[in-house]
Amino acid sequence: MSEPQVCPCGTGTAYAACCGRFHTGTRRPPTALALMRSRYSAFALGLPDYLIDTWHPATRPADLTWDADTHWQALEILATTDGRAWQEEGTVTFAASWDSPAGSGVLRERSRFVVEDGRWFYLDGVTG
Repeated sequence: MSEPQVCPCGTGTAYAACCGRFHTGTRRPPTALALMRSRYSAFALGLPDYLIDTWHPATRPADLTWDADTHWQALEILATTDGRAWQEEGTVTFAASWDSPAGSGVLRERSRFVVEDGRWFYLDGVTG
């Protein structure tokens, strides 16, 4: 992976100081929103192991199908509910734009996150 200067998650922060520290395991995302942003960056940078590792074991797929031709372009956070460092669950509603040789589009999802053993996990999401 070629490390970007600016984090793909859209904060405008340097990658190493933003999602990069979560991807390398230096730190864990402290909130549901931080996990959401780091998961988007993992999609953008092609880091399927990070996605599997941050997926809750109860809903984690056995295998993650990876489409290397899909390029994630931008993330927009539309809403958040709870998900702070001292809370046990939260939601993040987002729109993520993508393009591929077959076309382009926007994925809209309301993702649910939960804390287990002091660590945030992606539980599931509803698209639309």
